Amino acid sequence: AEDGIRDSSVTGVQTCALPISPDAKRATVGQQQYPLPYIDLGGTAVRLAPGGVIYDQNNRSIVHGALPPGSDVAVVRDMNGDIGRMYILTPHEQANFRGK
Repeated sequence: AEDGIRDSSVTGVQTCALPISPDAKRATVGQQQYPLPYIDLGGTAVRLAPGGVIYDQNNRSIVHGALPPGSDVAVVRDMNGDIGRMYILTPHEQANFRGK
């Protein structure tokens, strides 16, 4: 979203809006399935941090095995360079994403 807050409106369900960090980088989930804690981003195996969370387009946390290949995501790394948070981008977020 333009203000950095995710639109979390889901019909009949009330959810909390989650901010996407301005430090987030855009990436694409690859086709390769790695065992936890690794995820394929753009053909490179990257590590999901201990306690790292993946959010779907409705702001629900999902397990790494449910991450759809080819998804556009925003990735926030922790101090060790591991993925601390990952957000599957909605079409609106894809159009307005400002991260590199």
